[in-house]
Amino acid sequence: MSMEKRLATVDSLLARPFPGEAEQVAPAGKPWEGYRSSGPRSHLCFLKASQDFWDDRSEDVVEAAEEEIAAAFEELATVLTSRWGRPEVVDLSPDLEDEGSPVPEPMNELGLYSGEMSVWHPGAGRWVALAVGQADPEFPVLLLAAVGETSLLQRVPPPRAGRRPL
Repeated sequence: MSMEKRLATVDSLLARPFPGEAEQVAPAGKPWEGYRSSGPRSHLCFLKASQDFWDDRSEDVVEAAEEEIAAAFEELATVLTSRWGRPEVVDLSPDLEDEGSPVPEPMNELGLYSGEMSVWHPGAGRWVALAVGQADPEFPVLLLAAVGETSLLQRVPPPRAGRRPL
């Protein structure tokens, strides 16, 4: 997926209404890139996926994949920052469940892949986030985008300044 297509996908997620019930879309032939899940208050999409590491987990191969995804993150983050200002970095650590209630989507799903997300506030009661992560060492490194209702961020711990994924 090109940078222009990733940006168009973020814009589409931002404009798309939230469905009444949870839904998932997985593109044929590519189990990672293009995957999308949506729920009553959020959307999540895998914008870019590196190769997987089932056959080769050597340091050079993994580092090249991480650099590729980090570059895609930076390129898209630069455009989003020019639109909406600097993002806040929000911690997605497992202690989100400190109140004993389940973690809302998309933070729950994002937390399976990443420890933090960079969040922009475009208005209209929604936020846009980017995250970089990986489900397991054998799986691809992912660039993820999420859109959610502003109220969903009220459960998340306060942002940390200055940290960037990878």
